[in-house]
Amino acid sequence: MLLLANAEAWAGFATSVDLLKKGDTSLDAMVAGIAKVEQEEKVRSVGYGGWPNMLGRMEFDAGVMDGTTREVGAVGAVPDTIPVARLALEVMRRLPHVMLTGDGARRFATEIGMPHDETLLDDSRRVWWERLEKELSPEDIRRFPDIPLAPLSRTITDPERVRDTTVFLCADPARGIHAATSTSGWAWKYPGRLGDSPIPGAGFYADSRYGAAACTHTGEMTMRCGTARTIVLALKLGYSLRDAVQLAVDELADLTDGFLAGVVIHAVDAKGGHEVVNFRCEGEIRFWFWEDGMAEPELRPAREL
Repeated sequence: MLLLANAEAWAGFATSVDLLKKGDTSLDAMVAGIAKVEQEEKVRSVGYGGWPNMLGRMEFDAGVMDGTTREVGAVGAVPDTIPVARLALEVMRRLPHVMLTGDGARRFATEIGMPHDETLLDDSRRVWWERLEKELSPEDIRRFPDIPLAPLSRTITDPERVRDTTVFLCADPARGIHAATSTSGWAWKYPGRLGDSPIPGAGFYADSRYGAAACTHTGEMTMRCGTARTIVLALKLGYSLRDAVQLAVDELADLTDGFLAGVVIHAVDAKGGHEVVNFRCEGEIRFWFWEDGMAEPELRPAREL
């Protein structure tokens, strides 16, 4: 058995490892670990520590996939709810649907007993307004939020550069291969924006027969390429894990228009292999890794492409 997650999963990775050792199901163990990340104020791209949209409101996305049944649960642009990975899991287990968004997702959360959460840190609110205020005229400030937001989408988004996601992949010959994700999305995103994190085939995909993949950073690119599904399909077609990931990277590299930036790909296969690669992201990218026989999880460097 192995467990893989991005570096910002530090707050919950050990929790997932402990639960896997105790025999919990892979998805339950991963969602429990992600819940710790979602509650951690120091993680600025997920849950309570994340940054708000242009209107100063938090909207959360998450997804889970059972690689054995290929069932999926996903939620997007969810307000007032911090443990959205758990909510996505409940969508998968309780509803005939794959995805709920916005107020509908929040209604479902209430129906299953999840409380309304305070989701915006005071410091996040302060920074959000200070950044926004620099871009607005005195008249816009007076009229806010009843102003056009689209002209602000680049000027107040790019400087923050918070585009990470918490992604967990678990591969076990006995329990299958599964994936789970959670994010607060881009800082200062346009209200209602969904990234790849809740989109099966783009931000995550799992098939216990072949492998799984999950992506972080620029979801606009992986949605255009179907990156996670590309990797798993390539594994099905007989590619090695490294070659499958390279195929997905080549597709990303072929994009020449639209919003382009970096992507990190996390992937595992049914043979016990794993790959984490950094495509065009600045700085060193690392990931958490644990497998049977290891005393403690390890933080490892991603392969640079």
